Amino acid sequence: MPANAPPVAAAPVAAPSPAEGPATEADLAELDRLAASYRSLTEQIGRAIVGQTEAVEQTCVALLAGGHALLVGVPGLAKTLLVRTLAEALDLDFNRVQFTPDLMPADVSGGEVPNHSGGDGPSFRFEPGPIFTNVLLADEINRTPPKTQAALLEAMQERQVTAAGRRHPLPDPFFVLATQNPIESEGTYPLPEAQLDRFLLQIAIDYPSEEDEVEVVRRTTAGAPPRIEPVIGRDQLLAARAAVRKIAVSDSTLRYATRLARASRPGADVSGVNPGALEFVSEHVRWGAGPRAAQALILCAKARAALRGEVHAGGDDVAAVAPAALRHRILPNFHADAAGLTADDLVARLIAAVPRQPDAGPRWLREILP
Repeated sequence: MPANAPPVAAAPVAAPSPAEGPATEADLAELDRLAASYRSLTEQIGRAIVGQTEAVEQTCVALLAGGHALLVGVPGLAKTLLVRTLAEALDLDFNRVQFTPDLMPADVSGGEVPNHSGGDGPSFRFEPGPIFTNVLLADEINRTPPKTQAALLEAMQERQVTAAGRRHPLPDPFFVLATQNPIESEGTYPLPEAQLDRFLLQIAIDYPSEEDEVEVVRRTTAGAPPRIEPVIGRDQLLAARAAVRKIAVSDSTLRYATRLARASRPGADVSGVNPGALEFVSEHVRWGAGPRAAQALILCAKARAALRGEVHAGGDDVAAVAPAALRHRILPNFHADAAGLTADDLVARLIAAVPRQPDAGPRWLREILP
């Protein structure tokens, strides 16, 4: 916490939610399989990707939570390679679309084309676009105009494409993993806030450490690219995604996630939060996070706990996923820009200001564990 911030009083332990039901043995067994599969998955990804452990984990968290992810980083940090490698290791259908200024919506979603199979009169049939896949890599998504960016909105939210008044469901699972270069502005079209909110996480890809960079150079300048073996199939992924939602959280964790989201809004009335932090938000934030933010925090906290083989998600899990879940949902104002403050700085201040309540764990967990 910053030195000039007033201390935050410790919050009392909240009781677990009475609505939480006991996890069955099948649920626990599925979570054990998920943790083992994740270790195999990271091993396969590690054949092609050096380091970037946090980015790999956050991408897997988004997939297990059933959401989309936006990977942001400068060129050459293996954003595209990470998505492609992940799709290969998951044994899922994969399509890549290079977003350019002249890309049209139908180039992504597909559209009606003339049917030349004969008949009494002219007819049309729907020709699916590359979006009809399990994993869609939207490469450099900010290089295409808003009209084409909007073609993804319905697909990301409703998992369907509407053409000529007819709805065409997308495959299940369906994930959009988009990449964006943060340092270029010429020839780019910033994503509107409504579309950013559709991304469960915005994952920051940073430069590797010196040792990792040496290893990257060594691997890429000698020998053929490694072969990636599929370790998780479609059915296993869907079962794991269902198991993640059964991970229990206490009321204190739910309230902590909700307060993080609410405290990001200027002028919000949030009990139990450092008043100085709320003044900081009112001074430096134009728009705060909406209700989707708290949902994202809890879902991603559950997925993070599952990857570690845990059956309970707590406040530490929420705090760990908060930067990726909130940085694209908080819009700094011109005061923040003048002070050199980024959305990440504001999220860090929120995490420091909102008290993380001690978590006794859900009732059913205390009953089955010694």
